[in-house]
Amino acid sequence: MKFKIGDKVKFIDEIGGGIVTGIVDSKLVKVKTDDGFEMPVLSIDLIPDHRALPAMDNSPQIISNSEVVAEPEKEPDFISPINPWRKVEEEEGVYLGFEPHEQQWLLTGDVDVVLANNTPYELLYSLFLNREQTEGIDFSSIPAESKIVIETISREELEDWKSGYIQVLFHADNPKKVFLPVHSAIDIKSARFFKEGSYKDNTIFNGKAIIINIASLGAIPCVTASNSELKDDSYVTESKATSTKKKQLVDKYRSGSGEALVDLHIGELLDNILGLSSKDMLDIQVDTFNKILSNAIENEYNKVTFIHGVGNGVLKSTIINELKNYEGLKNSMASIAKFGVGAIDITINYSD
Repeated sequence: MKFKIGDKVKFIDEIGGGIVTGIVDSKLVKVKTDDGFEMPVLSIDLIPDHRALPAMDNSPQIISNSEVVAEPEKEPDFISPINPWRKVEEEEGVYLGFEPHEQQWLLTGDVDVVLANNTPYELLYSLFLNREQTEGIDFSSIPAESKIVIETISREELEDWKSGYIQVLFHADNPKKVFLPVHSAIDIKSARFFKEGSYKDNTIFNGKAIIINIASLGAIPCVTASNSELKDDSYVTESKATSTKKKQLVDKYRSGSGEALVDLHIGELLDNILGLSSKDMLDIQVDTFNKILSNAIENEYNKVTFIHGVGNGVLKSTIINELKNYEGLKNSMASIAKFGVGAIDITINYSD
């Protein structure tokens, strides 16, 4: 349910209530309680306090033609500070986010499409999507260090958001730098929307989200106000929106574009194996295998080669058995010329 600033509300699971004093986003509002404290509360945990509504007067009313009927109060735009409660760790820039309403079940329910302006400048944007033809979807402005919910969409509509463009201008009354306009292409693989691992923890949005880096402020060309080149109005910087991600576990083993090579020999995984039983060592090897393979899938690697050695074949058999827990994988013996018979290739297939 949507609330407006000034609405009187009651808590569903607790005694008491208060008044809505701010809209954080489509799911979160600020409530000033009856004892004077202000705190963020999920909208689903609130209900309207109908005791606050005036009693209905059933007596006849005389309406004058001269009376002016007040227009209904406009719903507020879903613009809110990026993160008023903690430090934002992501670099300064512009981010497009797909944030599920159901954070416990990331692949179900509606999704908020959010544009975040993590810069000290006011931002003007124009958004286009490539559907049957290119369509202008939205244009507006976002205050510094704020975000806006552009649209709330269903799972079936996610496909419509995989391709498009965002154009951005930065403004400040007294800028230290004048940035060139940004034209950024959006190109998201459809499969990402339907993989739980695509939704990452972050400090920009309220929950896990697919986060697309539209533009990093430090990478945008700029000119100073005293530079004569400012007179040329033809400057445009083009970029491709990219996924934001911290250094991933699988990247340590990267051997080429979309490929990784992992040596599962226990001596490569641990510096000291004193006191470990054979079962302990096997458990560590299998745990490493699963963590790296899962991380490779999350980060859209195409192939991971695991060196398991020859030995008595226990590790190889265990790995092949573990593969039953995954979908869309194929395994084959790795290059004998490179690894002998002691390695396995795992090929990862993604359906668009």
